[in-house]
Amino acid sequence: MGRPLARYTPCRRFVLLAVVAICGALFSAWMGLRWAPSWIAAGLFAVSGAFLFLLTLRPAIEIHETHLAIGRRVVSWSEIRRIDQTGWNSPLAVHLTLADQQRILLFYPGDPGSSTSLLRYLRRYSRLALLDGMPYREFWGEPPAAKEEPIKPAKYPLMRPEDEEEIERMFQRLKSVGRLDGRGADDK
Repeated sequence: MGRPLARYTPCRRFVLLAVVAICGALFSAWMGLRWAPSWIAAGLFAVSGAFLFLLTLRPAIEIHETHLAIGRRVVSWSEIRRIDQTGWNSPLAVHLTLADQQRILLFYPGDPGSSTSLLRYLRRYSRLALLDGMPYREFWGEPPAAKEEPIKPAKYPLMRPEDEEEIERMFQRLKSVGRLDGRGADDK
């Protein structure tokens, strides 16, 4: 498969946040033994801790010259027909529409810098895709593809102007007499 150009793994901050949320859930549960409303906080901490922990388990995203690898799934750049960015930048959420009209939600829990870098790679390598509804060339500010106009062959002079005049005189004489040697039709 070759070495990837770039590899994006989930941000390590989510692991730290998950641990903090689980600790908050444990503390709130302990407080819930004395004061019942803190069980609400314990539940919220537990749910957010579980969600953050699940984010850290997301598969790595690899950028290759020929394809995009999301965990074990491989998507060729030529299959991607549309990239639509959602409002989420960090964590990054992007909808990819493939040639067979299948939609993939690409979710990358990373820091803002690596999310921006991943989005740029996705847009740069998806040459056949509409990027947020705009054609690839228009999105990147490239001039539209030149229309194929037939190339007119160049005319090179084959003779000098004096030779062309001589040929023109001979042609006019041929038209008027019918022969170039000057003999008439009765001289046969």
